[in-house]
Amino acid sequence: MKTRKILIVDDEPIARDNLAHILKKDGYSPLLAENGRQAIDILEKEEVDLVLTDLRMPGLDGMAVLAETKKLWPSTEVVVITGYASVDTAVEAMRQGAYHYISKPFKINELRVIVEKALEKSLLRKEIQCLRERVYSQTGTSRIIGQSPKIQALRETINQVAQLDCNVVIQGETGTGKELVARTIHELSPRAEERFVAFNCGAFTEELITSELFGHERGAFTGANTVKKGLLEMAEGGTVFFDEIGELPLSMQVKLLRVLQERTLMRVGGTDEINMDIRILAATNKDLKRESEEGTFRTDLFYRLDVLTIRVPSLSERREDIPLLSNHFLEKYTRPGRVAPRLSVEAAQRLMSYEYPGNIRELENIIQRILIHCEGEVVEPHHLVDDLCNTSAVVVRGNRQDWPPLSEHEKQYILKVLDEVEGNKSSAAKILGIDRVSLWRKIKRYGLEDPDS
Repeated sequence: MKTRKILIVDDEPIARDNLAHILKKDGYSPLLAENGRQAIDILEKEEVDLVLTDLRMPGLDGMAVLAETKKLWPSTEVVVITGYASVDTAVEAMRQGAYHYISKPFKINELRVIVEKALEKSLLRKEIQCLRERVYSQTGTSRIIGQSPKIQALRETINQVAQLDCNVVIQGETGTGKELVARTIHELSPRAEERFVAFNCGAFTEELITSELFGHERGAFTGANTVKKGLLEMAEGGTVFFDEIGELPLSMQVKLLRVLQERTLMRVGGTDEINMDIRILAATNKDLKRESEEGTFRTDLFYRLDVLTIRVPSLSERREDIPLLSNHFLEKYTRPGRVAPRLSVEAAQRLMSYEYPGNIRELENIIQRILIHCEGEVVEPHHLVDDLCNTSAVVVRGNRQDWPPLSEHEKQYILKVLDEVEGNKSSAAKILGIDRVSLWRKIKRYGLEDPDS
């Protein structure tokens, strides 16, 4: 086990040496400094596990040592020792970040207990920081897989936008990873320690949306037996992500606009305004500017939300990333104890030639189905599902004016999925990565036959 280093700072040689003798006897490695300046010089060169500093010293005193320690090594605990005990200095030292305050003369056993507990806290802080760094390495922009120029540009944009603390519209086709972008912005923002709350605007009726977002007071309606905080209130200090904001009913858009303008909300059945400090991230697969011009989305809400726009590229715009994404999903979904198969050149080429109307979400589903058919070490073309063998799904390379609109691709994709699951809406919604209400709305929008009718 690593020997714990403890820096002892005291201008009295006898007191300094006595402390060093006690700590060395207990198995610690003491470092000695006879004044504040010398202590800071040591701290600038190396990290210690604990600092024991006298409060009153010529030149830089113990409070200066405390401040500099916390600046250089935030996880290192500091215990202040003084022969001039007073409530004021004790409170000030603790306020500045000292772990504890000991008055001279002190009992050796008391000192030992404090040192042990301070070191435990310091070790815990460092372990937490290590875990955070490990989690961050698996989150942040590293979770956005790909090396294409568009994805590299997206990562740079996310890093910049995360620090601005303004409302953002994230625009992209269904299945491109808009929520992942939103979560990454939150994780990299100053609000990262607070909550990230996601809300699907197309998943609820208007009444449920009001209750879920704004909460309600006791007795506000039948069944409201207790006070309930809404998602907006629960996200205080953090980030609220509105998925498919274009599906939000116009009447709810008015209420959300008021929250953005006034930074307050009122629970259903309530009379008191509640102050709000939240950041709004909104995702859509629609052109909100055009929607606002056509009157299906409020213009004033659009401009409140659209401080910045991030466009997430479709998978067909970043085909060079498909092998990387495919290998990621092969690793993710290969059953435990089995080595993930690799893609053959021919299989990779086939995957890269497909249209992907469902984008990354569709690729993920395809890889899961591939693993059902492939038991060997290599994924070959014959392991690929039937839709990849359909030439109509291959990218059209003719005149762009002849290309069908995106809505037609979505419509055909929904029909294909519904046909595959024999009209089961729940199964289809799961494959599409949306809820039943959103699927029902799309069926209605495109005039598709309702499989349940």
